[in-house]
Amino acid sequence: MEIALCGLPRSGKTTLWTILTGIEVPPGAKAETRKGVTRVPDERLLRLSEMYHPKKTTPATVTYVDVRPVERGQGRADNPVLAELRPADALVLVLRAWDDPADPHPEGSVDPARDLELIETEFLLADLDVAQRRLERLEALVKKAGRAEDRKEKELLAKVVGWLESERPLREAEFSAEERKLLRGYAFLTAKPLLVALNLPEDRTADLGRDAAELGLGDLASRPGHDFVALSAKIEQEIASLSPEDAAAFRADLGIEEPALDRLIRASYRLLGLISFFTVGEDECRAWSIPAGSTAREAAGAIHTDLARGFIRAEVVPWDRLLEAGSMAAAREKAWLRLEGKDYVVQDGDVVHVRHSG
Repeated sequence: MEIALCGLPRSGKTTLWTILTGIEVPPGAKAETRKGVTRVPDERLLRLSEMYHPKKTTPATVTYVDVRPVERGQGRADNPVLAELRPADALVLVLRAWDDPADPHPEGSVDPARDLELIETEFLLADLDVAQRRLERLEALVKKAGRAEDRKEKELLAKVVGWLESERPLREAEFSAEERKLLRGYAFLTAKPLLVALNLPEDRTADLGRDAAELGLGDLASRPGHDFVALSAKIEQEIASLSPEDAAAFRADLGIEEPALDRLIRASYRLLGLISFFTVGEDECRAWSIPAGSTAREAAGAIHTDLARGFIRAEVVPWDRLLEAGSMAAAREKAWLRLEGKDYVVQDGDVVHVRHSG
């Protein structure tokens, strides 16, 4: 899973990326695309590891990409900055909500709602440019060859253009599964799930638990393909330099119930429709990320393709039931450990052991 951080210049985007990945960016470093891997915090995995005492504990991971800042007037199909966002599975849009005369906002004033609209407009214009160019080529192809697949794609692109011209992001449009599969190749920016991260100043910790509407950004959580989290990159940067004990005390003093980064990562998972399942043992306890609705055979394939090919059955037990039982053997005796076939839909928190041939 790859998530790209985007935002206007001086939004705090790179500071947030540094906190997420632990990779330091030297002061004054040239703006460039950077990638880093973040471990997904999961209390369930830690508790399973406490029971098994494995040689290795491996959490699920997310790759976060810090791209160059988005600026006004970049909404074109061939813009190189926007092109860096297209491979991502989802976008985190960092909005600046802090003021500093020594570090002025590029638009002249601090207004997160305006910045959200500005960047969404640039994405809309870029997507519209891509769609219109392709639609022109398809119209020529249909006239020349009249192939059914070209006509079908032309109808879909005409629908896309109409939607974008109404100034609405594609993530809010209704498309069939077949249409979405076809559109995936275009990597439309407004079709990607969008997590809006409001970067607050240090003196607004009371606002960290508020929702988007309370903070003047509308009801983002109710819009398809959107989510929201309020955080303070400055505070998180300070916390990241402390020991776990001191960090917990610091959060308690500020009234922060949990790290904003945990909330951000969870929101990323929720936005992408991901769940976690676990494999456990004395060698390794590990979390795996799969799309919600995945079957046992697909989950086996996430571990290794050979497991999917040779899949026979999956032994499945909810993580909390396994902890309560104390062992797989005890869970089996209580009939909490089930044998499931290839079409079983894996649930978030399932502990899975794959029986396979070969």
